[in-house]
Amino acid sequence: MQIKIKIGVIGPVAIVENIREAIKSFPNFIPVFRASDQITDAPVFARELMDEVEVLLFSGYYPYKIAKESVSFTVPVHYVPLTGTGLYRALFRLYPYRKRGCFSIDTIAPQAVEKVLNELGEPFAEMHYYSGGSYQVEEMIRFHREAFEQGISDGALTGVKAVSDALTSLGIPNEWVTPTIQDITVSLERALLSTEKRRNKESQIVFGLIQIDGYTQWVERSSSEYDVQKRKLEIHRMFLDYVGCLDGYLTSLGGGEYQFVTTRGIFERETRGYKFIPLLTDAKSALGVSLSIGVGFGKSANEAGTHARLALRQSKEFGGDICFIVLEDRSVIGPVEMAHPMVYGLSITDKDLLQKAEKAGMTAAYMSKLMAQVTRLGKTEYTAQELASILGVTVRSAHRILLQWLDAGLVEIVGVEKITSRGRPRQVYRLSFAASPINHSEHERASAE
Repeated sequence: MQIKIKIGVIGPVAIVENIREAIKSFPNFIPVFRASDQITDAPVFARELMDEVEVLLFSGYYPYKIAKESVSFTVPVHYVPLTGTGLYRALFRLYPYRKRGCFSIDTIAPQAVEKVLNELGEPFAEMHYYSGGSYQVEEMIRFHREAFEQGISDGALTGVKAVSDALTSLGIPNEWVTPTIQDITVSLERALLSTEKRRNKESQIVFGLIQIDGYTQWVERSSSEYDVQKRKLEIHRMFLDYVGCLDGYLTSLGGGEYQFVTTRGIFERETRGYKFIPLLTDAKSALGVSLSIGVGFGKSANEAGTHARLALRQSKEFGGDICFIVLEDRSVIGPVEMAHPMVYGLSITDKDLLQKAEKAGMTAAYMSKLMAQVTRLGKTEYTAQELASILGVTVRSAHRILLQWLDAGLVEIVGVEKITSRGRPRQVYRLSFAASPINHSEHERASAE
């Protein structure tokens, strides 16, 4: 069965008609057209269509730019660029008006024009480009009119129909540069590809693991088996309701651990872009239990499950009552319940490094905190006092920990800090295990796509 994708098309009447013809070659698309020669209608049309379509296509950069200034797009957006073919056609039509070989140009990239001129052997002497930042129609008309009246332009090239119409009424030679069918076809192909990628990503399998913190102790403290089973049912019902919101599937693994499966698109929307897991607060307030949650994304079910287990380990090592997410590129988002989640590489789960660290008494929780700090600040050198603050321990404990790390080669002394007050200079330590550049995750760009 062929996938149908609704696409919104916005632009002037003439170009929209060309897109209407070109889109007939794309049976996947169900087009919704909004045509107007008034450029200010572009943002209005965009708002109307965003909730109705999966992708938007503007007839050119100018209507796209006007809409972007006032609309926060929630779907993929594309515009048809003006390339060499359209410029060739416009320059050819303006050639009979050539006297001094000078023309004024707006909304078209100078690089594109220069490339065409070079290929044509530069039959025109000079081009004057509109440099106004606002791209107001009135300003562009004034720019072309003044250039023509001052004798520095034989005519105008414009990407805006309203400008072309006004110049024509003023008797100024001009050409409205429009995209060719080839330009439109390429843009439609890109729009189709973007929606297919998005759909594939949204349908990606997501694994989640939920661990009841202190489950064994909780069972042992219960007064009777009846209380244990009753509480289990209450917990299971709450988990089932939450996973139902994710349109997912829940399985009890025993020992206070549960597994759920959902899809990425739904998970991203329900967590508001990886910012909020209501199950954590609901379980604590309603049932008095804290949870450790690990969520894994992957290119396969096996990879997603493995990443979920790694994420759960991160949550438990941070003390529980929290959620971490491990993405398909092995980068980590979390803790999710924080106002500003940290994002860092998962190199801290490297087997050899973890074994070396554990022998020196460095837990993965300590390493995670330090790696997150390094990622945010790009700094790998700290005093014992600074490390104590980061790790949440006393300065005395920090000194003891640093001695163990020094012996294991995880840190090194690189100097002393000069201080103005009286007292011993503070030694500066470099985190050797984090000294190499850290690659930031894509999600340091967005909470969710």
